[in-house]
Amino acid sequence: MKILRRIGASPRERGSLSGETCPDIFELSDGNFAVIGTEATATLDTELPHDAARADYERIVVVSRETLIRAKADIPDS
Repeated sequence: MKILRRIGASPRERGSLSGETCPDIFELSDGNFAVIGTEATATLDTELPHDAARADYERIVVVSRETLIRAKADIPDS
């Protein structure tokens, strides 16, 4: 599995000059996506809807609204 490309604008293009706030989204060679975000599993785990679940090896990650909105145009339809 390898990172093929960034989805959306880079952190620098979104105004992160310090490197401290760098949420990011990447398309992977297997067709999946990888996300860099703020780990929030402990905070949000009990907030999941009844029909959502998280495996022990999965984490809930928060990505800024701007990151996702700026990635929208780069997300493939299929």
